[in-house]
Amino acid sequence: MKYFFPDSQDLVDPSFDFETERRSNERLRHRDDAYAHELFSAPPYDGVLVSKGIVEGYAGNGSRYTLAQRHRLLRVGVRDFFRLDRPGWQRLPVMGDCGAFTYVREKEPPYTAEEVLSFYAECGFDLGTSVDHVILAYDQQWDGDPTLVPEELRQRQEITITLAQEFLALHRASNASFEPMGVAQGWSPLSYASSVTALQKMGYRYVALGGMVPLKSPDILNCLRAIADVRRKDVRLHLLGVTRTDQLEAFAELGVASFDSTSPLRQAFKDDKNNYYTPDRTYTAIRIPQVEGNPSLLKRIRAGLVKQQDALALEKRCLTLMREFHETEKGLESLLASLGAYEELYNPGSSHQAAYAETLRDQPWKRCPCDVCKALGHHVILFRGAERNRRRGFHNVWVFYRRLLGELGLERQVKHSLRIEARSAPRSRRRELAWEGRT
Repeated sequence: MKYFFPDSQDLVDPSFDFETERRSNERLRHRDDAYAHELFSAPPYDGVLVSKGIVEGYAGNGSRYTLAQRHRLLRVGVRDFFRLDRPGWQRLPVMGDCGAFTYVREKEPPYTAEEVLSFYAECGFDLGTSVDHVILAYDQQWDGDPTLVPEELRQRQEITITLAQEFLALHRASNASFEPMGVAQGWSPLSYASSVTALQKMGYRYVALGGMVPLKSPDILNCLRAIADVRRKDVRLHLLGVTRTDQLEAFAELGVASFDSTSPLRQAFKDDKNNYYTPDRTYTAIRIPQVEGNPSLLKRIRAGLVKQQDALALEKRCLTLMREFHETEKGLESLLASLGAYEELYNPGSSHQAAYAETLRDQPWKRCPCDVCKALGHHVILFRGAERNRRRGFHNVWVFYRRLLGELGLERQVKHSLRIEARSAPRSRRRELAWEGRT
C-alpha cells in the first residue's frame, strides 16, 4: 500500500534562524524553500498528490500558487517543480486530481474532461484521476430503499460516471503517458459498488474512492466489502483523503493499493493536544506564541486588558527557560510556571499544564532520529509560527510513514537496515536507532 502526500505548498525556509526569528534577505520562496522530502535523507512518503483545484483555485478557495508558480509548473513539469528526482532514491510518482472539494457547492464541476487531461499531460503526471463531483451524504439504509436517495446525489454520481467515460476516451485517443484513474462516488455501500462496476466496464484498472473523508471506519469497511463483491482482481483502489492506520491491514485485504492524507501534517498545528508523533503515542506541543502574531492576544492588548511589555517579557522568559531546560534538563517548575502565566495572557481560562509537564519530562524530540528533530532540537516541539509548526508536521509525516511500513508487515525490512547501520554507529546513534526500530 502506497502513501501519497497531498501538496498544499507547505514549504519551509532553510535560512530561518530560530534564535533570532529572522530569515535571509536573499531568500526566494520557490528557489530556496524546501518541501518535506527535501529535509530527509530518505523519502517520508511513496508519492505526491497535486490537485488542479489547489494549483488554480476556484471561487472562494484561492490558489495556493502564485501566478509565477503556476506558469513554472506548466513549463517545467511536476517532477522538476517539486524536485523529486534525487540520486539513490526510488522514483516518487505524482498523482493528479481535480480537487473536488474546492467546487463542492457547484451544481456541476467547473472543469471539462479535456481540460483536466491536458493539465495532467502537460505537467507530466504519472497518474491522473477523472473529473468527479463529490457526494458528502451517506446513509447505509438507503440501500434498502433506493427511493429515499435525494435526486441531487444521483445527479452527482451520474455526472462523475459520465465524465469518467469521457476522460478515458480522451486518454486513449491522445495516447497520454500517465495512468488514468476513474473516480467512484457514492452514498452507501451498494452505490459505491455500482460506481466501481461501471468504471471497470469502461476499462479502468485503478479506481479512486471519493467522498469518504467524513465517514467512520466501519462505514468505509462496509463500502469496501460491497466493492469487493464486484471488484476484478486486477483493479486497484485508492482512498482519497482517508487515513486510518488502525484499519490498514483490512484495507489492503479489500483491494486498497494506495491512499493520501495531510492529517499527520495538520495535526502538528491544528490539533489541541496531539501535535507531535512518536512510534508509540502523540505529545502536546509547547505553545509560546509570538506576541505580534497572536490575534487574540493583540486584541486584548488593544483593549487595555494586557500590557504589551508584560506579554513581551513573558514570551521572552518562556523561550529562554525552554532553551535552558533543553540544554541542562533543569528548571522544569520555573518553565511550567512561566508557560502557565503566559497562557493566561493569550488564552485566559485555558490550561495545558498537565500535557506540557508530560511532554517536557519525556523530551521525545531528543530521542527522535529524524533529520528534522536532529536539526531543530527543542524548537521542533514549540508551537510557534509556521517555520516550526510545519517542520513538526514534516516530522509527523516521517513517523507516520514508518508506522505504515510496520503496519503493512515491512518492519523486518526497516529493522534489518537499522541493524546494519547500528553495527558501525557510535553509541549515541545506536540509542536513536533503537527508538526508530520500535516502528
